[in-house]
Amino acid sequence: MILPTGYSDEARALWDAATALNRAAATVSPRAAGLPPLLFFTDPERTPRPWETAARLPAGSAVIYRAFGAADAVATGRRLREATLGAEVRLLVGRDLDLAQAVGGDGLHLPEREAARAVEIRAAHPDWLLTAAWHGAPQPLQKGLDALILSPVFPAGGASSAKPALGVAGFQDRVSSIAAPVYALGGVSALNAGELRGSGACGLAGVDAVQSAFR
Repeated sequence: MILPTGYSDEARALWDAATALNRAAATVSPRAAGLPPLLFFTDPERTPRPWETAARLPAGSAVIYRAFGAADAVATGRRLREATLGAEVRLLVGRDLDLAQAVGGDGLHLPEREAARAVEIRAAHPDWLLTAAWHGAPQPLQKGLDALILSPVFPAGGASSAKPALGVAGFQDRVSSIAAPVYALGGVSALNAGELRGSGACGLAGVDAVQSAFR
């Protein structure tokens, strides 16, 4: 999909890079073909009004809503659902199964330590999109998951700021070692996304870069 008029050059660069990665991954693995090319990760502190960004995302992308126990989690989740419903933007909820059900989500994103939950969740919700975090450990759990999200690729902010960046070569080495589709997260921006071409990534994920591009 080509973005219509009204989007910034930053948004176009990020989306074009994400969709190019997704197309390339789909030629190698059919599992990647139906995945969103671009994931917008929310954060209560860094993205205080995530529904505004969600409303600007292109069709085919997805939001990963991370409430982190916020008191207004359901209200914010419902605003995100309203922004994405009918726009061909999927809504995943981070970790909280009850919250995902309460807001009518399209799937769940699991922490790396809880990736084994995917098998049980898949049995109960066969149509959901299920992803899990991956921080580079050898042979991550993949069963029941649609994709993994590997970070940090580049020097990143937030909780990943203290972790050493994998770099493109490190990212590519890890992606080539497993069968599941893998997203690139951490420090990804419109300026460096093109460096991931040929890395095997099935798409891009971000917090600040996506919010900045689609404001």
